[in-house]
Amino acid sequence: MKRGLLLFAHGARDPRWALPFEDVAARVRRADASVAVELSFLEFMTPGLIDAGHALAAQGCTRVEVVPLFLGAGGHVRKDLPALLETLKGAHPQVQWLLRPAVGEDDGVVAAMAAASLRPADTR
Repeated sequence: MKRGLLLFAHGARDPRWALPFEDVAARVRRADASVAVELSFLEFMTPGLIDAGHALAAQGCTRVEVVPLFLGAGGHVRKDLPALLETLKGAHPQVQWLLRPAVGEDDGVVAAMAAASLRPADTR
């Protein structure tokens, strides 16, 4: 069983907005080269979730975990994302598509945000 991770972020018109998400994807790839990783976006940026999902299926992934890179599970995660996943399930029924909780709901992420908030500002 080949594992894939489909990282899903919102997207923005400013290309610099994607830099932290690209860093997340790069760090995941470095941490475990056996996992296929694709970064995708809901809008304004490419690839979209469907194209990135097709790419993971084409790489032979039989289990793909979809990781919403959102702080909370708002409408995009609760409504838009499941509809997109249904499209992928229909196109690739041989792949097990698993939706994980939004990363912002993970205690480690919340702890990291709290710790970052407490660091003194850089006053250069």
